[in-house]
Amino acid sequence: MAQLREQYKNEIAPALMKKFGYKSVMQIPKLDKVIINVAAGEAIANPKVIDAIVSDISQITGQKPIVCKAKKSVANFKLREGMPIGVKVTLRGERMYEFVERFFGLALPRVRDFRGINPNSFDGRGNYSMGIKEQLVFPEIDYDKIDKVRGMDICFVTTANTDEEARELLTLMGAPFAK
Repeated sequence: MAQLREQYKNEIAPALMKKFGYKSVMQIPKLDKVIINVAAGEAIANPKVIDAIVSDISQITGQKPIVCKAKKSVANFKLREGMPIGVKVTLRGERMYEFVERFFGLALPRVRDFRGINPNSFDGRGNYSMGIKEQLVFPEIDYDKIDKVRGMDICFVTTANTDEEARELLTLMGAPFAK
């Protein structure tokens, strides 16, 4: 399953070194971690929603996510401090490469009217963030078992110093950027 990690060592890293002219192999940018976040405002009224999200994210990533709780009380939203309002998981190492491979290769092509991901969603420091509107694009999710279609935010954290380096790294890893 670790084809992407092997591909990084054998093809991607040498290509980046050649293109950007790094003097040391430690300068070559690499994927550090992938963070997947699902915010659930409806969890205020129905706390069982969090359990459904946790099971979906566990199936998608193969790792148990942590439940995020509200830091402040907001009276307008009927939100109290400490209430669960979201779920997040941080992937590193083998699971991260496996997820990235499945995400770029299987999940994104299943998005309706897909023309590529936005090449302008970099933060200026080499990290890329994007959102998807439904968890159904992942083949692990069974359509009949979901209670509601939910989206998620996915953040790719790299060791690249510039957006150009990070874009090249993600492109070589298979990210389908829009032209």
